[in-house]
Amino acid sequence: MDIHRCRFIRYPASAINAVAFTHSSLRSVSAQKKHLVKHIQVRLAIGRANGDIEIWNPLQGAWHQELVIPGGKDRSVDGLVWVTEPDEEMADGKTIHGKSRLFSIGYTTTITEWDLEKAKAKKHASGQHGEIWCLGVQPPPNKGGAAASGSRKLVAGTVDGNLVLYSIEDGDLKFQRTLIRTPLKKTKFVSIAFQSHNVVVVGCSDSTICAYDIRNGTLLRQMTLGTDISGGSKNIIVWAVKCLSNGDIVSGDSTGQVCIWDGKTYTQAQRIQSHSQDVLCLSVSADGSKIISGGMDKRTAIYEPIAGQNGRWSKVFHRRYHQHDVKAMASFESKGMSVVVSGGSDANPVVLPLRGAGKEYHRTLPHLPQNAPLQSAPKARFLLSWWENEIRIWHLLSPAQQLLDDPQAAFSLHKNRKFLAQVLVQGDSHISSAAISEDGTLLVASTATDIKVFQLDFAKGEHIEQLQIKKVDMPTAAGLAATRVRISPDKQWISWVEEGSKVMATRVHTTESAAGVSYTTSPPCKLHRLRRQIPKHILLGGLGSYDRNITQMAFSPDSRLLSAADLAGYIDTWVLRGPGEGTNGVGGEDDDGGGATSDPSGDSSDEEESEDVAGERWVRNPKAALLPKLSAAPVVLSFAKTQRDDGDYDLLAITALKTLLVFNPLQGALSEWSRRNTYLKLPGKYRDTRDQIKGIVWQGPRAWIYGFSSLFMLDLSQDFNPEKDSPEGKNGQKQGTKRKRDGQLEGGAGGKMEKHSLAPQRVMTAVGPDGGKWEDVEMADADDQKSVGASSGVDDDDEDTDGGELQRLRDDQGANGHAGDAEKEEEEGEGGAKAKWWHTYQFRPILGLVPVESISEANGLTNGDLPEGLPPLEVALVERPLSSDDLPERYFAEGEWER
Repeated sequence: MDIHRCRFIRYPASAINAVAFTHSSLRSVSAQKKHLVKHIQVRLAIGRANGDIEIWNPLQGAWHQELVIPGGKDRSVDGLVWVTEPDEEMADGKTIHGKSRLFSIGYTTTITEWDLEKAKAKKHASGQHGEIWCLGVQPPPNKGGAAASGSRKLVAGTVDGNLVLYSIEDGDLKFQRTLIRTPLKKTKFVSIAFQSHNVVVVGCSDSTICAYDIRNGTLLRQMTLGTDISGGSKNIIVWAVKCLSNGDIVSGDSTGQVCIWDGKTYTQAQRIQSHSQDVLCLSVSADGSKIISGGMDKRTAIYEPIAGQNGRWSKVFHRRYHQHDVKAMASFESKGMSVVVSGGSDANPVVLPLRGAGKEYHRTLPHLPQNAPLQSAPKARFLLSWWENEIRIWHLLSPAQQLLDDPQAAFSLHKNRKFLAQVLVQGDSHISSAAISEDGTLLVASTATDIKVFQLDFAKGEHIEQLQIKKVDMPTAAGLAATRVRISPDKQWISWVEEGSKVMATRVHTTESAAGVSYTTSPPCKLHRLRRQIPKHILLGGLGSYDRNITQMAFSPDSRLLSAADLAGYIDTWVLRGPGEGTNGVGGEDDDGGGATSDPSGDSSDEEESEDVAGERWVRNPKAALLPKLSAAPVVLSFAKTQRDDGDYDLLAITALKTLLVFNPLQGALSEWSRRNTYLKLPGKYRDTRDQIKGIVWQGPRAWIYGFSSLFMLDLSQDFNPEKDSPEGKNGQKQGTKRKRDGQLEGGAGGKMEKHSLAPQRVMTAVGPDGGKWEDVEMADADDQKSVGASSGVDDDDEDTDGGELQRLRDDQGANGHAGDAEKEEEEGEGGAKAKWWHTYQFRPILGLVPVESISEANGLTNGDLPEGLPPLEVALVERPLSSDDLPERYFAEGEWER
């Protein structure tokens, strides 16, 4: 494989301003309901300065970014809160978990509620007050309280010193009334926290912390911090307040101090000078045994109570996990996880161990999106990238092999790329997805309000290259929101996802005339999905039908099969039928098992088959119902480039838990290779990496699978033997057995620290040419990082990594003689034998990996010494490491420059 290592493609990093978990803790679940914990949908929401909202699934430490709701022009997310309603008992004894709703603020007068099922804003509400700087949700009343469970309110603090109430009853969001009006407009309400159901604590900009009774707006107590240190500001700004489980109050302010306040007398119990600059955020554990603070000095500090001294705390340690200000943090605790997630101006979320602090490593999540904003037109050698409302198109001029053979090419690699065009999509919403045809003549971009189609005409002369862009009219596209768009390889179909779960398609017609080639589109049609047996108590609670959001779509190489997969792990497939072709009994059957639950898309039958003017139509695959539900959300869904001899396809699916499966969709079955090569037979390096998989590029039977910092090659034409192929096979695990638990589970962040890992380590340094600049070499080879090894994130209750349904499918087909030859491991010959797998951690962080036109041997160029029958491959690998240019300027404390 020839690689163009590209760092010229931009993707600006955006600061993290807010983080919030749906639940702070699941440890309080009663013993009778412990079996229901795994059905509770715990999610992490991250708000960024560009208006994006990311939804992450912790997945017992696998950390999968499930959804990104794009922002818009001049939008910013500066605060996030979840409102989770109490559980309800049904008549049949089942429990409906409380529904979770997400609200945000952005330093405006508006509060926004977000619809995760449709991936867009749901409601907006505003009142006659200033900009909202902080937002809190009223906690549920204590058992036996007089207040009704549905009377919870949102309480917001404003820049002009107002405390306002918003009603969220009955699924609504509206301004209710102004609770507090400060006489001096100079006072700003900066931070907020609830001490109890009716008492709210507000941090102000005038060196005070106020406690109010929200029932009548009474000021219960005003706590004063005094004045700033000599030479500083007159007033102290209380940037963060939190309340412990025993009612005590914790505050962090602009002097770098963390203060503990007695929750009964509202007097200061302790003051800890732990930061050299402002403390911007705080978090506390559910049981009140730990306090975590983050500040402008890039430090994250952890505090614990002093043994034998009631109400006294001490700083255990601090460390700089971030490269810039730490602006927000949130904690989550359960039986298997105990973490704090922090974020700031450096754009990278950092997961810190809470219960295992000092015993486990931290983990830095990538700032790049899970679904790469990068596409290619291989036949035209175009690269397409996008962010916010901007699309850029680049042209790679020369093949990589030609550059390697040219001794002068290394000195002018920048001349191998040419910037062709910049497309600005009109509207206030940012681009959610984009696609380009393989020949580079058709471009589609979608936003939260519209779908844009463009025609690209590339004129290449002796001295000039020019790209002309024309808009293609799309019927009824205005007002439609699409979260995913795809163009078929033959450029005759455009498919997209509306409202998160509705699959649509339109036919592209090509017309040739004296003026040139032009494109038109037919009215779009809806592709009906299978109904699934989802219990009613799950649909009515938690996040509802959010997990039916489609995140992966793929066309087959011949453009006659379309596949889509959602977060729940369900795969739907459709077949393109020509005039007169039957549906093979597809029409009318809309349920895979007679379930009585509803599909969020409202599909009822296939009687509304989409029929084009040419007679072609998309119908559901007759064997679609036979494809099993995946054990986790898919992160890759891709068809192999070569079709099988029996006319079927190889559809590869990789889940967030690293499970790799190959299906034959027309048969509705696992492929023979996938039945032989179960998860535990895959290479240990692949299974043990914490890196989340992002995408795949095919080279014949070879699958080049890449993550944020890893690149793997798996040859799917050969079987894997874990004892021979994986050095990690010596861990003692037997094939087909459950992973042994030693009682030392990880807490959801990094791996466990080895002994003496905190001892002083030798630091490698390098001196620049001028002798004045030192650079720390911190990146070690991943092969030496023993802490990278981890479990696949499977719960203790899971008996098989691949899930019960998949295992039953393997067992049934194995019993019929289809799963034989599992022990026939092909020995690798000497010289010229094809490698079964390969990996590297050399490239990081990877924005995307896309193919460009393969090098033809007829041109005298080869792709290295390839084994016989393996086609050449040329790719563009785009890296986007954070640099000082991506980060805003910092405010340095006194003396920090010298340090």
